[in-house]
Amino acid sequence: MPDGTRKDRSPRYQGTGFAKGSESDLSEVKLKKGEPVDRALRRLKKKVDREGTLKEVRGHRHYEKPSERRRRKMKVARFSAMLSARYADV
Repeated sequence: MPDGTRKDRSPRYQGTGFAKGSESDLSEVKLKKGEPVDRALRRLKKKVDREGTLKEVRGHRHYEKPSERRRRKMKVARFSAMLSARYADV
């Protein structure tokens, strides 16, 4: 830019709410005093699983057409409706 200032965001990230290199979405687990690393790693894995981070990342591996997305969601809805009907009287 002519006045020496730089644009903070590229057009690619405008309107997404994320700046390039944004770390606001990262899951974080603080290591407690005297806590083994494997226990903290287990807590991190549970947190990532609850947030659905890996599921979202795997979903972005390839493009899914809107019709495929609708078909997948309908399949999940049918399955959960079947389960709720099966266990409704229990």
